[in-house]
Amino acid sequence: MRDQRSCPEPDQLTTAEEDRRTRHSVLSAVIDLYPAPVTVSELIRQLTRTAEDFGERDAIEQAVVDLAGFGLLHRHDFRKRPDAFVTPTQAALCAYELLSEEED
Repeated sequence: MRDQRSCPEPDQLTTAEEDRRTRHSVLSAVIDLYPAPVTVSELIRQLTRTAEDFGERDAIEQAVVDLAGFGLLHRHDFRKRPDAFVTPTQAALCAYELLSEEED
C-alpha cells in the first residue's frame, strides 16, 4: 500500500494559517475604526457572517487575547465587564503606518 501523508488540500488552511488570518482581520478592523474604541462584540458582528457561530466568535475572541498579549491591542476591562473595549497600541499604529508605506 502506498504511504499516504496527511497534507492539507490547497484550498484548506492549517489552524496556524487560520489563526494568523483572524488576527490580521481583527487588527485591521480595530485600526480602521481607530480612534473610536470598539467592543469585542462589535468586532464579532462586523467580522462574522452570523454572531451565533461559536467557532468564528471564539476565533475572534482568541485573536483579541493573542494581539493584546503581543502588545498590539489594549483591552479595557473596566469593572470586569464581559465585553471589553479594544484599541490599538501605539506600536500597532506605527507598524501599520510603516507597512502601509512599503506597499505604496
